[in-house]
Amino acid sequence: MKDRKLRMGIIGGGKTGFIGAVHIRAAIMENEIELVSGCFSRNSEVGLESGRFYHLPDKRIYKTYQEMFEREAALPADERMDFVAIVTPNHLHYEPAALALEAGYDVVMDKPMTFSLDEAHKLVEKVEQTGKTLALTHVYTGYPAVKEAKERIARGDLGTIRRILVEYTQGWLAQRIELQGGNNAGWRTDPARSGKGGAVGDIGTHAWHLSEYITGLKVEELCGELKAFVPGRPIDDDAAAFLHYENGVTGILHVTQIAVGEENNLKIRVYGEKGGLEWVQQEPNTLLIKSNDKSTEEVRIGGGFGNLSPLAKWNIRTPGGHPEGFIEAFANIYRNFALTVRAKAAGETPTAAMLDFPTVYDGLRGLQFIETMVTAGYDDNKKWVKWVS
Repeated sequence: MKDRKLRMGIIGGGKTGFIGAVHIRAAIMENEIELVSGCFSRNSEVGLESGRFYHLPDKRIYKTYQEMFEREAALPADERMDFVAIVTPNHLHYEPAALALEAGYDVVMDKPMTFSLDEAHKLVEKVEQTGKTLALTHVYTGYPAVKEAKERIARGDLGTIRRILVEYTQGWLAQRIELQGGNNAGWRTDPARSGKGGAVGDIGTHAWHLSEYITGLKVEELCGELKAFVPGRPIDDDAAAFLHYENGVTGILHVTQIAVGEENNLKIRVYGEKGGLEWVQQEPNTLLIKSNDKSTEEVRIGGGFGNLSPLAKWNIRTPGGHPEGFIEAFANIYRNFALTVRAKAAGETPTAAMLDFPTVYDGLRGLQFIETMVTAGYDDNKKWVKWVS
């Protein structure tokens, strides 16, 4: 692996979807990875067209992921794929991931990691048994401004943390568009494919994970509410919770997909005894540092800014004024994953910067978050629920 690109296979990501193309563009951005094979769709025609779009030979475009694993394994070592990216609906996450790990492949996959908490526990066991690397694409942790926020909290700039406020508002599911077809709402609003969580699983897991990543604090219990506002929708499209983190820190989480006019408005605010900070995903290159005794500091992200932490600089590609965006954040996860896989293959210890990506353990906590929210969210008594394990 030392003198070549890592060879990537993909499961899902056909031309009728959205996120597969993002994964592929992000994976190849740093020149560490190349796409060599794929099982793009259960529809063989769509799968073939999708693979040809990426200029793959027909023999490396597979009808099933089982076929892909079997035929790739039979190829010479200098041709077969090194790892697989899984970008399918939630109910199709666990089995291909487990098979890939058993076959000796490292894995990158979308969140939530699995359909159920039971599957998440099993996948943790697979990773620990095989020793392979699994990266989870909680993409918002890949933004340089988020890295800077994490570092400033860790070095004590805000003092002892007291309060965390995180929200993620979208409006695209304000009507029951899943009945129209031709969009990505169908499986996200179907409990048989999404799992127990609707909005709370789709975007709630991002908001929760961002709060834990930036602060380094884990949620211990919560009091939550889930609701389906759109008539006939069988799963939540709105969620809110009071959160209790470690060390007595309190928080509020609000996520919704029925806020008319909102696009992708993820926002986090953290307050400590000495200061606060704020980051908004729709203005990704700006981090606000707040204080009671001086003006708010606007920290701008970009190569050449000497006041930024080494972790932020490690994840920056462009000069100031050029946004580090969504695909670049994905690319940071793929880059760090690839460098970790290379280091392990060479018998070396990956650096802390290389290891800075969400893992199978983040995936397990994500399913625990969903389970805890569902347990609390439909309880009319609105009691506090300890973190489900």
